Amino acid sequence: MTENQKRNDVTDLFTDERAVEWMEKHLPELKQFVSGPRLMYQSLGVGFVVGLAAHIGGYVLLSSVPGEPLGLLANLLQALGLSLWTGVVVAVFVQVMPEAKRQQIREAIAAYEALQHDQASPRGKREKSAMEKPHARRAEREHGQRQQRNRSRKDG
Repeated sequence: MTENQKRNDVTDLFTDERAVEWMEKHLPELKQFVSGPRLMYQSLGVGFVVGLAAHIGGYVLLSSVPGEPLGLLANLLQALGLSLWTGVVVAVFVQVMPEAKRQQIREAIAAYEALQHDQASPRGKREKSAMEKPHARRAEREHGQRQQRNRSRKDG
């Protein structure tokens, strides 16, 4: 497909007024859905559930039907299910958890840089001295809440 054909396909998609209205109404949700990790989490969840179901189904079928043609299919279904759900577990440990940690570190760095920027400006020093105590308490409270959420995620 050439670039012009792709453009024409997209423009043809939005010739209907209802499609344009729907797109205008749902554009922020779509942008958030595509830019966030929700799509990846949903895919991993579906893969885990389908893999576990296939693994269990293959095991049940294998134990009930020892015959050749169905036994082979049951064995293949069990192996497919095992591969799928264990692959999801590996992906979570290799990709999802490190990415979440990277995001936490990026947020901490951004907050630190914003704090440094505020302290560097003369206006920021005056505002900081007037609001230092309540801000520090709020930051400590938010930090404690974040730690508690992280602990509950690890426990859950």
